[in-house]
Amino acid sequence: MEEVVYILGLLTVGIYLAALAYITFFCLLQLHLLWQYNKSKKLESNLVKSDGTTYPFVTIQLPIFNEKYVVERLIDSIVAFNYPKDRFEIQILDDSTDDTVDIVAKHIKPYIDSGFQIYHICREIRTGYKAGALQEGMATAKGEFIAIFDADFLPNKNFLLQTIPQFTSDDIGVVQTRWEHINENYSLLTRLQAFQLNVHFTVEQTGRESADYMLQFNGTGGVWRTATILDAGGWESDTLTEDLDLSYRAQLRGWKIKYLEEVGSPAELPAEMIGLKSQQYRWMKGGAETAKKVLPTVWASSLPRLKKIHAVGHLLSSAIFLFVFLAGVFSVPALVTIELLMWNTNFFALFLVGLLSIGAVYFVASLYVPGELQSRTRRIIRFVLLFPVFLALSMGLSLHNSIAVLQGFFGKQSPFIRTPKFNIVSIDDTFSKKQYFNKKLTFSTIGEGILSIYFLWAACYGIMTGNSAFVFYHGLLAIGFGTIFFYSVKHATSR
Repeated sequence: MEEVVYILGLLTVGIYLAALAYITFFCLLQLHLLWQYNKSKKLESNLVKSDGTTYPFVTIQLPIFNEKYVVERLIDSIVAFNYPKDRFEIQILDDSTDDTVDIVAKHIKPYIDSGFQIYHICREIRTGYKAGALQEGMATAKGEFIAIFDADFLPNKNFLLQTIPQFTSDDIGVVQTRWEHINENYSLLTRLQAFQLNVHFTVEQTGRESADYMLQFNGTGGVWRTATILDAGGWESDTLTEDLDLSYRAQLRGWKIKYLEEVGSPAELPAEMIGLKSQQYRWMKGGAETAKKVLPTVWASSLPRLKKIHAVGHLLSSAIFLFVFLAGVFSVPALVTIELLMWNTNFFALFLVGLLSIGAVYFVASLYVPGELQSRTRRIIRFVLLFPVFLALSMGLSLHNSIAVLQGFFGKQSPFIRTPKFNIVSIDDTFSKKQYFNKKLTFSTIGEGILSIYFLWAACYGIMTGNSAFVFYHGLLAIGFGTIFFYSVKHATSR
C-alpha cells in the first residue's frame, strides 16, 4: 500500500512539473516576442498616408445578431467615414431574431435616401453563424477590399484613409488595427480585460510582424483584400474562430498580414462575468478547433523552424489554461508528497523564469500602449496593482477555459454564441435589466466555488506545516477561483 501511495505521489509531482514546464516554455515564447517588439520600436513608422486622390471601392461588412443596443451607433460611425460615399458600400449582415431588424431598417432609410449604398441582408436560417453571414455577403460584395466590424465597434472617421493605403504590395492580404476600449474604466473586470488585450495588440502582434511570424486577423477592425479571401478558400464555419482559421490559411498561401499598432479601433468590452465567460469560451474552444485543423499543415509546410515553433505556440495559446489548471490542481497533492518525502523545494525557483518573463511582457505592454494619457509613473503603479489580480483571475478562469479547450480538441459541436453588448460606456450605465443578459449559471461555476475552498485549505496547510513554498501560489488560486465564482453568482442573480 505504501508503495502505491509513493507511486501516486511521484505521479502527481510529475504532472505538476510537466504542466509548469509547458507554462514556462509558453512564457519564454512571449519573452521572445517582447524582444522582437523592442526591436521594432527602433524602426521608423511604416504607416503610409493617403495620397488624397486614390479611392479603391470598399465593401464594409457588419455581421450582427440581436444588437438592438449598439447597432445604431455602429451604422452612424460607418456612414461618417471620411471617404467618398460612392466609393464604398455597406452590407449589414443581419441574422437577428428580434426587433433589431426593424431598428436597422428604420435607421438606414435616411442614409439610403441621401445616397449611401447600404444593403440590409437578412437570413432566415443562421447557417454557419458569423462565418456563414460573411461568406453569404461575399456573393454580392463589389469591393476590391472588405472591411469588417463587429456590432460593438466605433471606428474613427479616417479608418479607411488609414488602412487602405497600407496595401502597398500585391502580397499584403490583410491590414489589422489595434483594438481600443471605450469602457475600460467601467469596472475592475473591464480594466483587467483591457490589461490583457493590450498585450496582444502591442507586444504579440507587433512582435510577430517584426519577426515575420504568423499573425492573425482579429475578426473585426481590419480590412481584407477580396482576392485573398477567395484564394484562401473563403470563410469556413467548422471552428468558432473563423478569423484565426482564415488568417492561417491565407498566410500558408503566401499572403501577408500587416498590423497597424498606430491605428486604434474603439470597441466595448464585456461588462459582466457571464458575457465574459461566453466570449472566453468561444475564443478558447475555437482556438483549439483551429489548432487541430491547421497545425498539421503548418508543421508540414516549408516555413522556417522558428516561425513554425511560434505558430504552434500561437495556435495552442488557448491550451495554456489547461496546463494552468493542471498545475494548480496537482500542486496540492504534490505539496503533500514533497512534505512527506522531505524533498528540498529550492529547485522550483527555476520556474520563476516564466513568471518573470510574463511579468516583463505585461509591464512593457502597460507602459507603451499607444494613445495612453496617464503619466509613466501612474502606468507603473497601475501595472503593480493589476498584475497580481490579473494572475489570480486568469487562474480562476482556468477551469471554465479548460473545458472549452478540451471540447475543441475532442470535436464537441456547439453553436456560435455571440457576446451580448449593452452600450456600456460610462459608470452610470447598467446591464442587469436589459434584454440578452444571460443569468444562467453553469456547473463549472459550482466547480470554481469548490476549487476556491480547495486552494484556501492548501494555503492554510502550507502555513500550518511550515512549508511556505506554495502558500502565495495557493493563495492566488483561492482568490482567483473565489472571485470568478463570486462575480458569476452576483451577475447571475442581479436585478
